[in-house]
This record gives sequence, structure tokens and C-alpha cells, in this order.
Amino acid sequence: MIDQKLLEILACPACDERPPVRLKEDRLVCSVCRRAYPIREGIPVMLVDEATIEPEEEAESGAASASAPRDGKAA
Repeated sequence: MIDQKLLEILACPACDERPPVRLKEDRLVCSVCRRAYPIREGIPVMLVDEATIEPEEEAESGAASASAPRDGKAA
């Protein structure tokens, strides 16, 4: 489990939004660009190259809003 204090300080490296990420199963998802960062052995892997793009309907569940990635590229 990821510590709540860590979640409060993490920023999405792709769009640098805060609070950017929320815990969703085995990954952290940015509510702005929808990038999903894996959690491996309890450690968030906050590397853009390791991220995937969440489908819009999945990214929006539990989030106020989500927008398309700023660079327009999928992972």
C-alpha cells in the first residue's frame, strides 16, 4: 500500500500536475493526462516511458475530469 503522505507529494512527470495521481489497483493514475504509472514491489515507477494511457472512461471514474494527453501521444 502506498503511504497517503507520498501520494500528496507525487506529481505526474508528464504534465507536472498536483495532486495528479490517485491509487487505482496496482497503479497510480494522473487525472489530467490519464497516464497510469505501475507500482512494482510497493514502489511507484514514475517514469513516462513506463506509463500507459488509461482509457477515458476508466480514468474518469472517481475523478472530476480528465483531458487528453498534452503531447497527443499514447505510451
